[in-house]
Amino acid sequence: MTKSSGDDRFVPPLTAHDVELLAQKTPFEGYFAVQTFSLRHRLYAGGWSPSISREVFVTGDAVVVLPYDPVRDTVVLIEQFRAGAFAHTPETGSPWLVETVAGRIESGEAPQDVARREAEEEAGCTLRQLHSIGTFYQSPGATTEQIHYFCGIVDSKDAGGIHGLASEDEDIRVFTCPRVAALAALTEGRVTNVTLGFVLQWLALNHDRLRGPAA
Repeated sequence: MTKSSGDDRFVPPLTAHDVELLAQKTPFEGYFAVQTFSLRHRLYAGGWSPSISREVFVTGDAVVVLPYDPVRDTVVLIEQFRAGAFAHTPETGSPWLVETVAGRIESGEAPQDVARREAEEEAGCTLRQLHSIGTFYQSPGATTEQIHYFCGIVDSKDAGGIHGLASEDEDIRVFTCPRVAALAALTEGRVTNVTLGFVLQWLALNHDRLRGPAA
C-alpha cells in the first residue's frame, strides 16, 4: 500500500460515537448469524435521524490470496461450486465459478497464516512471499465481513489438479493462466467473482514491481 498523502477526504467526520443503539436482536444464529439493529445516527446537516432498523449478516473475517508466479508471469486460479450462485440463477448459467484462493480466519489466527494455509489446501501452492493488498469491507450495507487481500509469490510449474478438504466438502479444480489471458478475461466480462476481479486489477498495476528483473 502507498503511504498516505495526508488527504483527509477519505476519513469520515462521523464515528461510532455518533450512533445511538436502541435495541439489538439475533433472530438467527448458526455458522453465520443474522442480527437486527434498531438505532439512530447523527446527520450531516445536524440533528439526528429517526429510529431505523437494519438487518446485518454477521460472519467472521476472511482472507483472499492470488498466487502469482512472476518468472512465468502466470496466476494460479481455482474453480468450484458456489451455492449462492446456484440460488441466484438455478436454471441458467453455471454455479461453478473461477475464483482465487480464499478462506475464513479462525479465532487467534493471523491473516498471513490463513493465506499460507488456504493456498496449500485449495491450490497445492507454497507461498514464498506475501504482498499485502489491503483490508476492505466486502458489502458493508449487509454484512460485517472484512477481507484481507494478498498476492502470494509461487512457483507454478507443477500447479494444477483437484484439491480441497473432504472434511469441508471441497471439490476444487486448480489451473494456471497467463496474466495477460486472465486480464483479457476480466476486460471481456468473463470474470464473475468480485474478489478475483479486484486482485487481477491490482496485479495489472503492480506486476512490473513484482517481476523485477524478470519483467
